[in-house]
Amino acid sequence: MRSVWLAILVFCGMLPAEERNAEQIFREAVRAQQSGDDKTAIAKYQELLKLHPEAVEVRANLGAALSHAGHYDEAIEQYKAALAKLPDNTGLRLNLALAYYKKGDLVHAAEGLDALRQAAPGDVQVTTLLGDCYSRLGRDQDAIAVLKPAEAAHPGDLNVAWALGSALIHNGQRAEGLKRVVMVAEQGHSAEANLLAADTYLAMSDFEQAHVFAEAALKQNPELKGLHSLSGRIKQYLGDFPGSKADLEKALAENPDDFDAHVTMAAVLNLERDVDGAQKHAERALELRPTSAMARYEVARVQRSRGDIEGAVRNFEKVIAAEPDWLRPHIELAALYYRLNRPEDGQKERAIVDKMYMQGKKAGPDADR
Repeated sequence: MRSVWLAILVFCGMLPAEERNAEQIFREAVRAQQSGDDKTAIAKYQELLKLHPEAVEVRANLGAALSHAGHYDEAIEQYKAALAKLPDNTGLRLNLALAYYKKGDLVHAAEGLDALRQAAPGDVQVTTLLGDCYSRLGRDQDAIAVLKPAEAAHPGDLNVAWALGSALIHNGQRAEGLKRVVMVAEQGHSAEANLLAADTYLAMSDFEQAHVFAEAALKQNPELKGLHSLSGRIKQYLGDFPGSKADLEKALAENPDDFDAHVTMAAVLNLERDVDGAQKHAERALELRPTSAMARYEVARVQRSRGDIEGAVRNFEKVIAAEPDWLRPHIELAALYYRLNRPEDGQKERAIVDKMYMQGKKAGPDADR
């Protein structure tokens, strides 16, 4: 809090002797801010600004209190007013960028952070935040470009490792990203890092490793958003259907519109011959994402289970039109063509399946289900 007390001294030096009341209000505001009483601090700073609207230090402290209380638009307004007086103040510029960041306005946050990074390339906090902004904006290449030099300069920094690992994974460099994310998960005991590692291992079809990291995340923070849904999907792949259903039920209780939970529950229930339950979840998944090949695939499997072969064929054909390199629907469709006494179509699909096996192709939303 050294800067706060510095602000007191500067401010008090501005006040004439007859305005000791203003000095007292300032001290009360600072004490409230230090103790976490943002409401009182904000009220005191606002009262003080009515007496001294030119006091930059008061605006800066008011901005900090407003930001801490979650009033980011008002904080931004105060920081901008203070910067109009002190445009080169690095602390104010950082606080403004942080207010945008916390608000979720990542475009303006990145603009401010990039300017700060160019002025001080060695500032690891600024660089890490900028990389995170870029990654969350879908600018993974930009994130990687600014974070790799930071990693080289700070090889043990877990914040840099997390930001860079996340960007690499989102950019499709899963193995490289996993090295960083696993380090954060193991050294930083981070539930979020364990969640991302589990999700990435699942995408790489390493279900055992995915399960290990999902279980670690569950121990650390069972309330983490999306965790039960992910755990349910992993357990379904591992054949633990009771465990999968239990996790998916928790996921749907948390978020009734969880697409992944609905589509996975449909698959599990269909395998357990609960066709009515499978149909409910498959249809809900398709309602949530009408263009999803995965959801349509589960609807088709329910139709097949009910004996609606023609309906299943129509939907499997739509799935293949959307995902031609997904092996499993071709296998399903070949079998159904034969059941409909369409041997020529069946033979064509069988030839496609054989060719895909030879090429080792199993691409698709869920090729191994």
